[in-house]
Amino acid sequence: MAARSQTPSTPEICPVCGEEVPPGARACPGCGADERTGWGDDDASGSVDLPDDDAFDYDAFVEREFGGGARPPGIRTIWWVTAIVLIIAVGVVFILF
Repeated sequence: MAARSQTPSTPEICPVCGEEVPPGARACPGCGADERTGWGDDDASGSVDLPDDDAFDYDAFVEREFGGGARPPGIRTIWWVTAIVLIIAVGVVFILF
């Protein structure tokens, strides 16, 4: 029978998510990290190149994805007004009849 390679000891606290890891566990119960994915000698939390929380501008994201106006882009004003008038007319007809 071949000798098993020495497995590294399980950390008390997961270096990836900070969850408490039970002794002898093969993976973190919180995030699933193990020796191959983040229990190495160096801290895995610094190895991912993520932007700072302050770097994300939510308002700029919404502006870029959805536009800035209340009216959908590309619709002429006359069609916008026509749609509103039709919605009001249908609502009035529905209420009266």
